[in-house]
Formats: sequence, C-alpha cells, structure tokens
Amino acid sequence: MMPYADDDLGRPIFFISSMAMHTQNLQQDARASLLITQTDVSGDPLGAARLALLGTVTEVPGAEVRDLYLSRHENAKYWQDYNDFAYRRLEVSGVYFIGGFGVMGWISAGDYGSAIPDPLAEAAPGIIQHLNTDHADALLLIVRRFAGEAADEAVVTAVDRLGFHLRLRSGDRMHGRRVAFLREVRNAADARGVLVEMARQARSQEPI
Repeated sequence: MMPYADDDLGRPIFFISSMAMHTQNLQQDARASLLITQTDVSGDPLGAARLALLGTVTEVPGAEVRDLYLSRHENAKYWQDYNDFAYRRLEVSGVYFIGGFGVMGWISAGDYGSAIPDPLAEAAPGIIQHLNTDHADALLLIVRRFAGEAADEAVVTAVDRLGFHLRLRSGDRMHGRRVAFLREVRNAADARGVLVEMARQARSQEPI
C-alpha cells in the first residue's frame, strides 16, 4: 500500500528508494500486489469497496512515466535527482474486487486493461454521502421495490454508471446487495434523475 499513479492501461507506477523495504523485497521476488481502498463513507471499512492488483513489478525509465507520476504527486519532484530512487511499474496479471458485503470476485487482466474509467468515479463520494445522509428513507423504499428486500437499514457503499452497492441490515443480519439503475447514467445529474425516478416509482407502490 503506497503512493502510485496509473497509466492508460491501469498499471500502477511507483517511485521508490532502493533503501525502502518494498524495493528490497522486489529484488528478491518481483511478484507483488497493490491494495486500493475506497474512502470509507459508510462508517464501516468492511462495507467500503477495495481492489487488489496482482502482478510483477519491473523498473521503467523515468522518461516514460515521470510526467504522469508528478501530475499525481507533485512533491515527488524534490526526489527526482536522488540516485537511489527509481520508477517501477506493476504489470497486472489479475484483479480481485470487493464491493462491500457479499459483493466480490476476480477480474481478468484483459478485462481490467480494456476497461475505461467510470463516468461517476469523481462524483461517487459526494453521491454516496448525499444518499446516506439525506435520503435514508428513500433508500429503504428503493431496496424494497427494486431488490425485494425489507431491510431495517440501507447504506450505499459504492456507485457507478450502472447501479449501486448497499449494505443492508435486517434485524441482526448484515448482507450486501446491488441495485441496478433503470438505465445507464453518464454523469452526476443523470444519476440524480434516475434515483429520483426510482424513489418515485417505489413510493407509488407503497400501501396508503
């Protein structure tokens, strides 16, 4: 777990000193994994999404990746002239994703490398916080209508262009579910519109 920048294929780039234990370990065995975690907005880190990238790490010329890395970590410019620092890249051979409670699975390196960034990636934390803070009642209705679950509590843990993951509590039982949007969304405004529509449909089917 360390600072990184990812290239167009999603390969993490590191800038590491030869004195770091990371480097010493890689010199013995180039196989490595990088843990990437979602900022926890639910109050429970086990409900947050996380990703493990597995593969081998090789040294790469600074000219290939320096600008990319510095665009993410500007302070690293102070270490560019130190001879004991070098750039390395993780060649991804496998990906394991956990989206929250009960949502997990392997992703092939090919699917990972050909994927494009989700259009809600930047807006997702704000959407999640807004839903959990201001629309807890509406989430319960949506879960009842679109997931067939009568939960006591519903907390959104991740959201993307196709839907969202929730952590549900029903009595003493905690579990995860995914709810699909009515249609694919392209931005935060689209997501808001679809969620309002889903809440309206859910309310219309509640007994009076």
